[in-house]
Amino acid sequence: MTELSPAKVRLKTRIFQIIYESDTPAAKGFDICLVLLIFFSVAIIMLDSVQEYHDQYGTLFYYTEWVVTVLFTIELALRIYCLEKPEIYLKSFFGIIDVLAVLPTWLALIFPGAQTLVVLRLLRTLRLFRVLEMTALVGQGRLLLKALERSRGQILLFLFSVLMLVVVFSSMLYLIEPDDAGFTSIPKSVYWGIVTLTTVGYGDIAPVTPLGQFISVMIMLSGYSIIALPAGVFSMEVIRALREEQYSDEACPGCGAHQHEQDARYCKYCGTWLNEEFTEPESPVKHARKKGPAGP
Repeated sequence: MTELSPAKVRLKTRIFQIIYESDTPAAKGFDICLVLLIFFSVAIIMLDSVQEYHDQYGTLFYYTEWVVTVLFTIELALRIYCLEKPEIYLKSFFGIIDVLAVLPTWLALIFPGAQTLVVLRLLRTLRLFRVLEMTALVGQGRLLLKALERSRGQILLFLFSVLMLVVVFSSMLYLIEPDDAGFTSIPKSVYWGIVTLTTVGYGDIAPVTPLGQFISVMIMLSGYSIIALPAGVFSMEVIRALREEQYSDEACPGCGAHQHEQDARYCKYCGTWLNEEFTEPESPVKHARKKGPAGP
């Protein structure tokens, strides 16, 4: 591995601190500019989809989109440049989103038939989660995801049980109700059962017999009581996860990932050294990051 010169180490360290950290004025300013650029880009894409605006300002939208794409491309290149293991970052969720945010525009330039992919540019809105990950909201986001993962089994079992009940009741309505009421098949009846259980009530299908109406009332009442169960399970897991939340917001200098435990010494994604309290040999970029960027 070629050793970097001190100037390059300082440069990569400074870029890393600005892009992947959020505890300095420069990093916070970068995050704000990135959020504004994402909103601006999405607004341009949405306005360009309106035929009236496209006919009147299509050329302006086209060149503005290219300016935005070039800025996002430069940002992506800087993210890759300052990491020790960029291949891991490119395989991550945010890495794929970053690539998809700029790829459609470049492909449309090379392949004329690729214009249909420009809708993928709306994936730039997902990049807002990256900015949120570097703020105080990251802990709450991880907590909710952890609670959702823990309650996944109970919720899936609950949904399966509800689906079975809907199929049973819907099949009964299919046998009871005449065809002119809309219950022409079991799948159509299941659609009615789900709409009724969730208390949406479109009204496009409705039972007309007394027995069918009675079953409908039972399904509606069950919907109010059943909907509260997943919320209770999820709330319990949120409280449990809140007691166990022990993550640090430090970014890994190897792949840029977060979500490391407070006492972690190595990145759980790429193995890069994290703990600053020990003197184990590490990369020059990480070493320089601890000391901070040198003066000009």
